[in-house]
Amino acid sequence: MHLKSLLPAMACVTLLLPLGCGSAEGDAFPDGYDPALADFSDEYGKPLLDPEPNAGKADSLDGPTTIRQANVPASSAVWEVRRDWEDIEGEAGMAWSANSGLNWDQKFSAWVSSMQKTGAHESYYQTFELTTPWGKVMPAPALECAETSIFLRATFASWYNLPFFMAGGSPPNRLVFGHFGALKSDGSNFGPSYKSKYKDYSDRGAAAVSDWPSDRYLRTKRLGGSQDDDQPFLGEDAHAGAYFDEIFLNKRTGHFMLLLLSYFGSVNLASTTNTYNLVPEAIRPGDTLLERWQRRGIGHTLVVKRADRIEGDRIEAELISGSMPRRQGKWDDAAASKRYFTNQYMGGSDMSSDGVTYAQLGGGLKRWRVARQRNGSWTNVVMRGDAPYFIAEGDFERLGQRVEEFETLLGEVPPEQKRDALLRIVEDMRNHLRKYPASCSARIRREEAFTELYDLMQSKFRMNAAEVDESYRILEDYAFAELVYESSKTCCWNSTTGAMHEIVMLYNEQQQADARVAGQCVEPTVFKERDGDYLLFAEYAASIGRGDEWVAWSEDEPCAQRGTQEGLEATHQATAWCSLPQSGGGGGGGACADTFDGNASRLDAADVSSGTFGDLQICGGTSDWFVVSTTGTVTASIAFTHAQGDLDLKLYDANGSSLDSSTSTGNSETVSGSDASGKVYVEVFGYNGAENGYSLTISL
Repeated sequence: MHLKSLLPAMACVTLLLPLGCGSAEGDAFPDGYDPALADFSDEYGKPLLDPEPNAGKADSLDGPTTIRQANVPASSAVWEVRRDWEDIEGEAGMAWSANSGLNWDQKFSAWVSSMQKTGAHESYYQTFELTTPWGKVMPAPALECAETSIFLRATFASWYNLPFFMAGGSPPNRLVFGHFGALKSDGSNFGPSYKSKYKDYSDRGAAAVSDWPSDRYLRTKRLGGSQDDDQPFLGEDAHAGAYFDEIFLNKRTGHFMLLLLSYFGSVNLASTTNTYNLVPEAIRPGDTLLERWQRRGIGHTLVVKRADRIEGDRIEAELISGSMPRRQGKWDDAAASKRYFTNQYMGGSDMSSDGVTYAQLGGGLKRWRVARQRNGSWTNVVMRGDAPYFIAEGDFERLGQRVEEFETLLGEVPPEQKRDALLRIVEDMRNHLRKYPASCSARIRREEAFTELYDLMQSKFRMNAAEVDESYRILEDYAFAELVYESSKTCCWNSTTGAMHEIVMLYNEQQQADARVAGQCVEPTVFKERDGDYLLFAEYAASIGRGDEWVAWSEDEPCAQRGTQEGLEATHQATAWCSLPQSGGGGGGGACADTFDGNASRLDAADVSSGTFGDLQICGGTSDWFVVSTTGTVTASIAFTHAQGDLDLKLYDANGSSLDSSTSTGNSETVSGSDASGKVYVEVFGYNGAENGYSLTISL
């Protein structure tokens, strides 16, 4: 598990669509979800419940009237309301001491802040551990980004019997989901009658931890939409329903959460019915940051995990976020988080492609409104103590100032720290592509990070773009070059796999090796559609015995460009591959040579057997490859001084499939594995382009 880098989140979704209900009990969908509607969804196989944000129409502290309490059927209730968010109670809790003086909204913030950092399951980034009122600790769930924010808020409200609801959609299809159930705005049921249908074991309290009650039906359920809600840390074939069964004694909440997250998303968080705009200096854990670059369609949601006051008025903030495909919440450090806060997509004053400022698209810093009854109706209001921090939705000038204010509030990041943060983003995007090689958002974000890196290195380190590319570009960046989304059907293909990434890279490594033998250099072959297909890579996969691992193209999200014949590459900012020393066709080189010079690709791997090989060297942006001929188990270890450069180690079979990897933060790495074909490959490489000397030990 790699704990060294933090993956900047892939973009998430907004939601809006005609409404329906009623999946049959026993199928994989939550009760109340209609999978047929996903065929019409704009994003990610979800319904879309809200029109675009009410640009130019000011919201209020009190919020709009949403649903009459008299119309709410008692049988639909999910949990009983016993508290108000304004209440101050003396009992100690998960993240607050007795007589803390905190109201429940502040206690929610304290809970989010208290959750500890841990390594994500079988991944390289860090996530958080979810704490419960009963002392049970769980890994963070794998969710989409908006779902992560909604899940945390609704979960806390249910545990402490606080009122909660979200509203979305337009009459006659307006939906209101909350503690009273999943209802239409007239009070009629949209979802099941939770109170009469499912059990609540909350009265067991902490005693239930040693004998946790389970709802077998809940454990079979998955979130609607893309159906990629695997929770592998809970075991094989465990999905969101199994996770909710593990954290909710009130099983009604688990069933309700499935429907809530299947219907509500980032556009509902942008709506002032559910959240309000917040001045930057009031930021605290639990707040939501929305990235929106268009009125409708894909966006991104992050949750403030930490907001520490340092050096007077300055703040150091960190963010967590889910993504699509769904993943455990990724924890960004302060440097990476600042890039989000200061991005124009976060409600800035610049003009968007929609012809309005980003401030008019609903993005930026938000805080949850709290549910309260007023004149017999439920409404979402701003906490009384938060009134000074409120910004009306129509005050675009004030909203647009927040990006610049965060630039000052979050302080200046030292150049070295900013460089390292940008390199982490580059590597994180490569890691995402190694799982989902068709991802256009990862390609775009990688290149955005390189653009910032060019500017930084020129102004602070006096390195030009070519020198940056020589130090930090690798072959993968060229094989997975940035594509123009609207002109590349590859961008709609979410079901690509890690095995396909390996096949594309094996093809490119073979191509480079053949060119070197001929005394030439050729530019890498980009993974994109050609003549409307991917036959080039599919045939290569078959030629190396991996044809069954190549997945046929599918329209995994609505794809207006489905008929494109030749994927359009974006204008490349990178130095041409053949001009770089690491290509073997450019200048430079020689200064970083060692005993096995020339083994920078799998096809040029140096033959080794048992023994220790010293005085080896990794150059920035390159790998060292070795091949061991044996049918037995191979154990490979490297030793180096981590403080001088972080090296990592991987092991592959003869077809290029990964057998083992070691990516720790110590002074050594070890991998082990075997291949009946009789060849095992070892790759040594520097993390984030690190350079270092090392010794290699092979044991058979």
